[in-house]
Amino acid sequence: MARAIERIERDITALKEAIRAIGVELQSAYASYLNTLGLAVRKQLILASYHLCTQGYPENFLHLSLNQRQQLQQAIRKLGQLASEQLLTYIKSEEVGVDGTGEGDEGDGTDEGDEGDGTDEGVTPSSSPVILGTSTPEPLTPDTSSPIELAKWQQNLEEVTQEILKKLSHDANLLLQKAGVLPKKLPEPILAAAAAAASEASAEVMPGPPNLLNLVIEIENEQQSEDSGLTQIMAINLRLGEIEFADVTLSSERRQIRSILVQLNKLGREYQKKHQERAIAEAEAAWRASWFE
Repeated sequence: MARAIERIERDITALKEAIRAIGVELQSAYASYLNTLGLAVRKQLILASYHLCTQGYPENFLHLSLNQRQQLQQAIRKLGQLASEQLLTYIKSEEVGVDGTGEGDEGDGTDEGDEGDGTDEGVTPSSSPVILGTSTPEPLTPDTSSPIELAKWQQNLEEVTQEILKKLSHDANLLLQKAGVLPKKLPEPILAAAAAAASEASAEVMPGPPNLLNLVIEIENEQQSEDSGLTQIMAINLRLGEIEFADVTLSSERRQIRSILVQLNKLGREYQKKHQERAIAEAEAAWRASWFE
């Protein structure tokens, strides 16, 4: 029985080494993926903004002066750049420190928000909202040997990525509304719903171009004026699936991540099985050691 336990221990050690290697490979794959995703997000944000300004609300965009249009375009590029940098910040958090990174981003957001409050006209990059995620994935180190911890880290990273896209969509819509492209009468909950791709009883989602959400909403006015009634709006809604579909490199890197996760899941099942075998073997040995006729 002792030999059986030793053999199981050797198997568990070998599995840990294999899982460590998978962890390093997964980290590398995500670093490459998020770098490519950052570039793709910036491109798709600009394309979605272009479509919204030229086909969704062309008259509103034409009402802007040349300087206002340039400020808007520059602010949109700044938003995309911020989101791209934050995507890489999370994957590199083990190098720079998770807490330090979060505090730095939050401080930047406060400074930029203060500058924006003092600007009544136009949209400048300094008044653009900073993208902030709601959670930070735990740092992944090469010696990680727990498949459960790896899976939790990967899931958390995916959730953070979705949150960044959601917040980027929301901030871009606020930016366009402040510039006068999106109707200013749209309430904040509607823009939030657009960013979250939400469909409520008073909002009907319509088909449209990628990364844009067409909504037919009912805006109720307290005075029951002529402004009340059904209104069709278009808003930015960046979707990870559509961004990946439009980028061949990004799609390829996503497939690579899925392949690595398949290997991790397989090793994880074997790892749990071996731990169960060890527990059974140790229990059997303990039973025999304490049994007396």
